[in-house]
Amino acid sequence: MAEPVILCLSRSGEETAHHVAAALGAAVHGREGRVGKADAFFANALDHARDLFAAGVPVVGICAAGILIRAVAPLLNDKRAEPPVVAVSDDGSSVVPLLGGHRGANRLAREIARALDGAAAVTTAGDVALGLSLDEPPAGWRLADPDAAKPVMAALLSGAAATVTVGKATWLAPLADRPGTKREDGSDWHATISLATGARLDYHARRCVIGVGCARGCAPEELIDLVTGAMEGIAPAEIAAVVSLDLKADEQAMNALAAHLDVPFRVFDAATLEREAHRLANPSDVVFAEVGCHGVAEGAALAAAGDAAELIVEKQKTANATVAIARAAEPIIDLRGRKRGRVSLVGIGPGQAAWRTPEASRMIAEAGELIGYGLYIDLLGPLAAGKPRHDYPLGGEEARCRFALERAGEGRDVALICSGDAGIYAMGALVFELLDKGGLSDAASRVEVVSAPGVSALQAAAARAGAPLGHDFCAISLSDLLTPRDDILRRIGAAAAGDFVIAFYNPVSKTRRTLLAEARDILLEHRPADTPVLLASSLGRPEEKLAYRDLSALKVDEVDMLTVVLVGSSQSRVTAAGRMYTPRGYAKKMGVKNDRS
Repeated sequence: MAEPVILCLSRSGEETAHHVAAALGAAVHGREGRVGKADAFFANALDHARDLFAAGVPVVGICAAGILIRAVAPLLNDKRAEPPVVAVSDDGSSVVPLLGGHRGANRLAREIARALDGAAAVTTAGDVALGLSLDEPPAGWRLADPDAAKPVMAALLSGAAATVTVGKATWLAPLADRPGTKREDGSDWHATISLATGARLDYHARRCVIGVGCARGCAPEELIDLVTGAMEGIAPAEIAAVVSLDLKADEQAMNALAAHLDVPFRVFDAATLEREAHRLANPSDVVFAEVGCHGVAEGAALAAAGDAAELIVEKQKTANATVAIARAAEPIIDLRGRKRGRVSLVGIGPGQAAWRTPEASRMIAEAGELIGYGLYIDLLGPLAAGKPRHDYPLGGEEARCRFALERAGEGRDVALICSGDAGIYAMGALVFELLDKGGLSDAASRVEVVSAPGVSALQAAAARAGAPLGHDFCAISLSDLLTPRDDILRRIGAAAAGDFVIAFYNPVSKTRRTLLAEARDILLEHRPADTPVLLASSLGRPEEKLAYRDLSALKVDEVDMLTVVLVGSSQSRVTAAGRMYTPRGYAKKMGVKNDRS
């Protein structure tokens, strides 16, 4: 779960906000103009609370509960995936978990209430009547079938008798000691709740680690089938992680296995695995000569499970894969090994928070570090507060992409922040080009790269104008820093001849002032002089400006680098109400006359 954010809306709640923040080790976000001291400031409480919630960030609001309810209500969908939301009164006397009671909100509420000497108004039935949440076991334990918790909880609340096998699951004691409940000791690391109807909950301590090795390109099905066979007698809920050698961080089969088991994937370097050589059941000189350690599957399983671990499944293999399983002495809470790093290519749109997708906000919230052009990170506002950031100037594109990959290669999750869409004239293509060409460290070349679509400048401009992209269109960058000038002119000519609506990106710079004029002249050879042109500047920001011009009247001096120039086709037009559109042909199909036809 992400770190919670404390929202403070007024000076009357400021002292309470900072008290809560100190207790939780969290940041305070304050309302601009109403709060004196905060780690970050926001302009609109509803928008900011909604943005944090969409990003998966737990929200603790020092405010009326209704404000938080109105903020997140449009986003409510799946209670198993939504972050906690807690409301705290300005004086700290009342703490109300509103959402995510079984996903940490009840725990947060109690912790806050203790710090403030207030009262936690926990209302979830299980916590109130049974003293615990059946679907939220403590760290190191896992419920085998989470979907079974709700009907069992309902039955217990209705007075159904139960048998509780506690073992070392001491957290089940409040339930086991209830009148009318039968308590059994049973297995040390396997706890159960059984009803007379046959319904049952099984809890397992997560003590097992699966070590795997495989040939490059091994089919995921082969590895999954091998592991499934090796797990005979071991419940999937007992598995804490899948582990291997770091050279396999990007191996599809291993990542697929971890996803199949719903557990993390961790890797170790060869030197770490070689330190386990004395504990291996099947050391191999062949493996040592190939990768620098005497065993991958067994070594990784033992390294992850700890010094007191035992090898419960020795190496088994197929033609392309190996598996071994180790069991730790205690439940595994803190995983050893390095995670596979991730670079999130995040397009934040033109800059307005409302135009940033929830997926982009979530990736930003999940990232441990932010990398990008400083202005773009600034546009994230309070969502970036408290995160390490690495600012790069314009012109440092390759350096920032290479840095992002190398940081991810160290096991970090980083977000590479781009305006618009990361795959449209932004860093997406360069990241994949660097991965394709090589020259990175081995770890950096094996990181995961994911991308969130963003609202591109041409989409934002079109939405503001009306529907100018209603028919075929294209985008052309007028920057000749990376594209030869002759190629740009050839593409303009082809688009002009094809009668495309054209979005010109990077139309001018301080030193580049002629290409836009040349583009205008080329277009005038193919379409009417009164073809509408939209000049859209600083879209989605307070200084946003829109202006229409006839193509023949387009002047370079009224365009800057923050402007998208949208040139209509020969069929595009502007209505009397000032809305630009390009008909696709529906009117012609229906027999409606168009003045330009």
